[in-house]
Amino acid sequence: MPLRKIDYLPFLESCWNEHLQPKPENAPTVISTFAGAGGSSLGYSMAGFRELLAVEWDNNAVETFKLNFPDVPVYHGDIAKLSVDEVLQMTGLKAGELDVFDGSPPCQGFSTAGKRQLDDPRNQLFREYVRLLRGLKPKVFIMENVSGMVKGVMKLVFVEILKELKASGYKVSARLLNAMYFNVPQSRQRMIFVGVREDLGVKPSHPEAETEIILPSNALNNCKDIEDRKLPDILKQYAELHPHNWNTDNDLYKKVKGNTAGSISLKWCLWDRVCGTLPKQEISLTGVVHPNKQRYLNIYEAARLTSFPDKYTFIDRKSGWARIGNSVPPLFMRSIARHVRKEILEK
Repeated sequence: MPLRKIDYLPFLESCWNEHLQPKPENAPTVISTFAGAGGSSLGYSMAGFRELLAVEWDNNAVETFKLNFPDVPVYHGDIAKLSVDEVLQMTGLKAGELDVFDGSPPCQGFSTAGKRQLDDPRNQLFREYVRLLRGLKPKVFIMENVSGMVKGVMKLVFVEILKELKASGYKVSARLLNAMYFNVPQSRQRMIFVGVREDLGVKPSHPEAETEIILPSNALNNCKDIEDRKLPDILKQYAELHPHNWNTDNDLYKKVKGNTAGSISLKWCLWDRVCGTLPKQEISLTGVVHPNKQRYLNIYEAARLTSFPDKYTFIDRKSGWARIGNSVPPLFMRSIARHVRKEILEK
C-alpha cells in the first residue's frame, strides 16, 4: 500500500479533537505504566481508549500528566511497591478484564547513546512490568523500548525480555518501527512489543508504515517564535561552516571550538530533512539548532516535532524538554493503538 501524504497541522488538530471526545463506557480500556508526561496516554485517547490508571514516579512528569489528564487516576510512586490487588481496586477491574496493559520501562541501559551495560539496574524495571502483567492478565500488552536493545551484547537482554513475556501466557511479536512513517515529523526508531493472551486465539501484529515523511518546513509552520535560548557566538561561527546535516561535523567543530566536547549531542534541524530523534536534555552548548534563526528550538517547536498538539501543557523549558525527549510520540502510539483495537481486540 502506498504511503499517504498528510497536511500535518490540520491532521494533528483533528487528532487532538479525537482526544477531547468523551469516551463511552464500552470503549477499550488501557492502563499505562512508566506513563511520563502522557505521550502514550494521549495516543491511546486519540485512538478512542479509556485510560483507567497511569503509573509514574517522577514528580514533574506526574504534575505535567495531571495538567493534561485531570480525569485519569495516577499512582504517583515506585512501581515496585504497587501490587496487583491495588491496581484492581483502583480501577474496579477483575483479572483478565483489562484490554491493554501499556508500558515503556526506562531505556537508558539499552540506549546506543549510553554505555549499554548488561547489568544496568534500569534494565530490570521491565520485571516490574511483567509482574503486573501476570497478575492483571490483560487481553493485550504493548511495550515500547529503544532500538539499542537488539544491538551487540544487549541482544541477550532482548532475548531474556522476550522469554519472560512469552512465559507470562502471551503470543508475542516484536518489531522495530520508525515514528516518521506514522504521522510523526521525527525519525525515532523504537522496538514495539505486542502480546496477545494465548486463550484469545489471535496472532499479535504491528501496523504497517502509513505516511510519507513530514519535514520540519511543514511541521513548524506558524509555530510560536519564542527566542528563549540564543546560540552562543562560538556556534554562530561553526554554523557558517556546518554541512547540510542533522549531526555536527566533529572536525569542523574542533577547528572552530578547539575540542569536540558536546558535539555528539548538538543537532541541526533543517527545513528539508527529516528531524532526527530529539535529545532528552540540553547541557552547555548542546541542543537542537533552529533551521534559520540564531537560536535553539523552543519548547513549542520540540513538541510539534514529537507530535504533541500546541494545546498540550508543559511546565517550563528545562523540564518540558526532558518530558518530550522521554515520551512516546502521541501520533506514533495512536497508530499502534488503532491497529491493536481493529486487528486484535475487535477480533
